[in-house]
Amino acid sequence: MTTPKNKKEGRVLTFDVTESSPLLEFLFARMSEKSRTTVRSFLTHRQVRVNHLVTTRFDAPIKPGDTVTVGFEKGYEEFRHPMLRIIYEDNHLVVIDKKYGLLSIATPKVAEKTAYHILSQYVKQRDPRAMIFVLHRLDRETSGLMIFAKSEAVQQTMQKNWSEAVTERKYQAVVEGIPPKEEDTIVSLLAENKAFRVYVTRNEDEGRQAVTRYRRVTDNGAYALLDLELETGRKNQIRVQLASIGHPVAGDRKYGARTNPLGRVALHAGKLAFVHPVTKEALNFESPLPYRFTSLFDKKQGRLPVAD
Repeated sequence: MTTPKNKKEGRVLTFDVTESSPLLEFLFARMSEKSRTTVRSFLTHRQVRVNHLVTTRFDAPIKPGDTVTVGFEKGYEEFRHPMLRIIYEDNHLVVIDKKYGLLSIATPKVAEKTAYHILSQYVKQRDPRAMIFVLHRLDRETSGLMIFAKSEAVQQTMQKNWSEAVTERKYQAVVEGIPPKEEDTIVSLLAENKAFRVYVTRNEDEGRQAVTRYRRVTDNGAYALLDLELETGRKNQIRVQLASIGHPVAGDRKYGARTNPLGRVALHAGKLAFVHPVTKEALNFESPLPYRFTSLFDKKQGRLPVAD
């Protein structure tokens, strides 16, 4: 076994992980000069981070390539923001769960109330030179999972190989009406006009192919809950294609919805899987379906995790 590197910077000790194990066992082995009660207290008092994320779990799994940091002076402040939650972070990437209503990046009218700005401020608190780089976007009205890079090199690597690196992207939507087929694949050409509205076209020189697969999970007679998987990643793809088959996303008045039962566009990016651009590890993330989505349906039929 290769001895891991222990790096001491002021009152902080950093360990490079080389073998998989529960976190507490790892800390016992690497900090054998301290009593077990003291080591446990580091976790209890929020003084331990794994890949920059604070954890108090004794059984948190760690694996080769992870970094464990122990601070001796005081507990780490956990990142908190009402519009997004960090669910994974390492030296190369940040994965977040975004609430609906938050822009991904700035617009001419909005500069600071964006996921990009919030994360930029967060990383600069630790290192004023740190930066965040955009990899992809979610519409303001869409909630769910997003990835940001921490360097331009990682950004370029991911974007260049996006279709190969991202192995799964799944969404859930509540749509108006009941699609007649339980499962289907929507294939169409999408284009965008000068008013930034995306539409379906038959002109191959004008549009780019978009492919979305859907599965009907449940319905209540007026609305249906769909699982959706993207084969392509065009702007507004899901919203436009569902509208094109006569079942717009509920609340999406831009693309033809007539009702708004949830008080928002009922679209959620619930699953994201990709190959890490540096470690080559296969990573899988899921965001629970917002409670409002399942509240429209018989809970016995939904069979999906829910969250407020």
